[in-house]
Amino acid sequence: MSMVDSFEKIPVQIFSTPKDGSRYVAAQIAELIKQKQAENKPCVLGLATGSTPISLYAELVRMHKEEGLSFKNVVSFNLDEYYPLEKEAFQSYYSFMHRHLFNHVDIDPKNIHIPDGELPKDEVKAHCEAYEQSIKDAGGIDLQILGIGNNGHIGFNEPGSSIFSKTRLINLDNSTRISNSHEFQNITKVPRLALTMGISTILSAKRIALMAWGMKAPIVARSVEGQVTEQVPASILQQHNNCEFVVDETAASELTRIKSPWLTGEIEWTPKIIKRAIVNMALKLKKPILSLTSVDYTENGLGDLLVEKGDVYELNLQVYYMLRDSITGWPGGKPNAVIPRHPERSEPYPKRCLIFSPHPDDDIISMGGTFMRLHDQGHDVHVAYQTSGNIAVTDEFVTRFLDFAVGFEDMFGIDNHKSQTILKDARDFIATKKKNQMDTAEIRAIKGLIRRCEAKATCKYVGLGDNNYHFMNLPFYETGTIEKKPMGEEDVQITMELLRKLKPQQVYCAGDLADPHGTHKVCLDIIFEAIRRIKAAGDEWLKDCWIWLYKGAWQEWDIADIEMAIPMSPDQVMKKRYGIFIHQSQKDMVPFQGSDNREFWQRAEDRNANTAELYSQLGLSKYAAMEAFVRWHY
Repeated sequence: MSMVDSFEKIPVQIFSTPKDGSRYVAAQIAELIKQKQAENKPCVLGLATGSTPISLYAELVRMHKEEGLSFKNVVSFNLDEYYPLEKEAFQSYYSFMHRHLFNHVDIDPKNIHIPDGELPKDEVKAHCEAYEQSIKDAGGIDLQILGIGNNGHIGFNEPGSSIFSKTRLINLDNSTRISNSHEFQNITKVPRLALTMGISTILSAKRIALMAWGMKAPIVARSVEGQVTEQVPASILQQHNNCEFVVDETAASELTRIKSPWLTGEIEWTPKIIKRAIVNMALKLKKPILSLTSVDYTENGLGDLLVEKGDVYELNLQVYYMLRDSITGWPGGKPNAVIPRHPERSEPYPKRCLIFSPHPDDDIISMGGTFMRLHDQGHDVHVAYQTSGNIAVTDEFVTRFLDFAVGFEDMFGIDNHKSQTILKDARDFIATKKKNQMDTAEIRAIKGLIRRCEAKATCKYVGLGDNNYHFMNLPFYETGTIEKKPMGEEDVQITMELLRKLKPQQVYCAGDLADPHGTHKVCLDIIFEAIRRIKAAGDEWLKDCWIWLYKGAWQEWDIADIEMAIPMSPDQVMKKRYGIFIHQSQKDMVPFQGSDNREFWQRAEDRNANTAELYSQLGLSKYAAMEAFVRWHY
C-alpha cells in the first residue's frame, strides 16, 4: 500500500478540468453500456443532477450523436427530486434530465425512472417503496453516478442520514437550500422537502463514481480521508468495495497528497513546495515564520526538508522573503525603481491595464482597491464587463426605474406615452409571471441597462473616462435563464477583438472557480482560449503582457499561492465599500446569492481582512486589508 493509500480510503482520480473528468466517467459508462449490449442485458444506471454532471451528460450526448453510442438497453434511476414540484418546472430534476440527456439520446421512455414530486403526500410512502422495488426488479444498479454537497450529502441524504436509509421523503438542510437557491432566484422559493434514494440504496449499487468540481475541496478531503460518520454521508462510501471519486484539481486541493505531499512520500523540494510546507506549519502552530525551530520541523513531518536543505534559519528566511516580496503598493510596478523581486515590472510605465469583470460588479468587489490604485498611479485602466448580469436583478427594480423614467419625462414635458406603455406592460407581465417563466426581451434589456449604469457609475467613481469601459455582452450568457450556453466561437472572437484593440501590458481576470453559477469559469476559459489563439498567431504585443488572476466574491487564494498582495488602509477599505454600494441592484437580498448570506461588500471586506491577518500571523506587517493575485503563465 502506498503512502497516498494510507490517507485516501477511497480511490481518487484527479483531472485538470471538469471536462476531462467527465470524459473519463463517460468512457466508463459507454464501456459498461456496450458490455451489457454484448451480453444482451440491460444496463442499469443511477443518475445524478445538479451542475456537477452537466458536462458528463453533454459528453454522453456527443458520443451518441458522433460515435453511435446507443441507450436502447439503458434503464435509469434518478437519485432524487424536489417535493412538491411540477415535472415541467425548470428546476425539477425531471426537466433537468430530459433537457440535458434524455431528449437527445435513444433511451426508451419506459426505462426512465425519476421520483415523482407531484404526488399527494399520502401517496409518497408507497411511491418510495415501489421505487425501491423497481430497482430490485431491474437487477440492481450497475453504476451509480453521484455528486456531493458542501455538507457531504449524497443524493439528498443530509448529515445524520442513517446508513440503513432507503428511498424516502426528507427535510432539506438549510445549508442545502441556500446552496441550491441560485436555481430558484432566492431561498424562499426552494422547496423544503425532497424525495431521495437512501444511503443503503446507494450502497447497493455494484459500482459508484462520485464526481466533484471546484469549491468542494474541504468536503472531498473529509469524505475520502476522514472517519466514517453519518454526519458526513459521503464518508460512508468508504465502506463500498467499488467506489471511486473523480475530481478536478481545485476539488482535490485539500487532499494530503496535494496540500501536504511531503507527508505521502519522497518529493522534489521546489521553492513553491517549500513555501507551502513552511507557511502551513507556521499557521498550524500559530507562530511567525522566523520563530520556527528544528523541533517544529521534525514534529510536523518536515524532517526530510531539514536533511535535504539544512539550516532552519535559512529556510525560514527564504520563505519569509517570498512572502515579504509579494507585498506591494504598486500593482502596476513601481516606476523609476529597480526591485528585482517585485511582483510586477517597473517598465513600461504607465501601463495599459485591462480588467475583465465577468459580471458588472466583480471589478470593484474583487479588486476594487487595486483598481483604484492602478488609476491613481497613472496607468491607463480599462474595464471589460463580460456579461450583462441581467438575470441578477429583481423585478421590483425594473418597475422602480421605469416609474422614474415616466416621472422624469413628465417632469420636463417630454411625451411619455411610450414609456407609460412599457411600464404598464412590464407591470402586467410581472403580476402574472409564472414561476420559472423567462422575462420578456424588453425586461431583460432593462435589467441589463440597470447593471450597465451601475458599472458606468463605478468607473466614474474610480475616475475612468467614457472610453475606458467596455460592455462585451458575451453571447453564452444571454439565454434569459439561469442556465447558460457553453463557451462559443463568437465569445472568443469578441474577446480577441478587444484584446487586440487595446494591446494591454497587464490583464486582470477572475480566477474564481467557486462562482456557483459557473459564469466566472466560462468567462475565464474564453479569455484563456483567446490568449492562446493570439499567441499562436504571433502577436508581438502579447510578449509584453502579464496576466493576473483575482478571486471573486466566493473565496480567496491560499496564502501560500499568492504572488502579489496589495495592502489597503482603513480609508481605502471604506472607499472600496462605497464603490460596491453603487451597485444598488445587488445590495440587501440579491437574486442567486449562493450559500453565503452576507452582502458582497461584507464578503469582500472579511476576505481582504483575513488575508492581511494571515500575513500578520506569519510575521509580516499588519495591514487593514489585502487583495491577492496569482500570475497565469501562458
